[in-house]
Amino acid sequence: MHRVEATIFAAGEPVGRETLARIVGKSCSVDLLIDDIREELRGRPYDLVAVAGGFRHLTRPAYADAIRAALGAGEGRADLTQSDVLVLMCIAYFQPITRGELSSFFGKEISRDLIGHLRGAKLIASGPRSPTPGAPYTYVTTKEFLLEFGLDTLRDLPDFEALEDAGLLSKEKLLAGDIIPGFSDCDQDDGPESDI
Repeated sequence: MHRVEATIFAAGEPVGRETLARIVGKSCSVDLLIDDIREELRGRPYDLVAVAGGFRHLTRPAYADAIRAALGAGEGRADLTQSDVLVLMCIAYFQPITRGELSSFFGKEISRDLIGHLRGAKLIASGPRSPTPGAPYTYVTTKEFLLEFGLDTLRDLPDFEALEDAGLLSKEKLLAGDIIPGFSDCDQDDGPESDI
């Protein structure tokens, strides 16, 4: 158990089950070891969390204010506007998706700058080329996206239907091209889709 915890603690990124199995042997249950470590960490200011396909030590949300006060607000985190978040949300739920498809969701052109900002933050990457005419790039979320939002896999995203039921999102309005309230600061783009 201590070898698993030490490996996760020392790693700079999430450690996968396969790596942990090499440390303890294939006959040992990694999941049971993780459960035992989590039990030992109960009441501590940090926990062992499944994120981005592996495990990582993370501080508990209750200590976020203290950490921000000590280390500064938002250091090392992506600086996202509301527009960035909305576009990122659409990419996460509908990937792979083209910039043109994103534009039709929002009823206005999604700028290359906005896409570039999300790519620069390493939250999205180019996916496969679309089979549509012109073969535009599609966009997909990245491992950094999972890390930034504390998700193990995309299956951990909030259920789309639950968001609709809560009135926070409407797939019909998105698909009809209705502008999402609050989505007013997307820059217009004056050119056709091209390689980025």
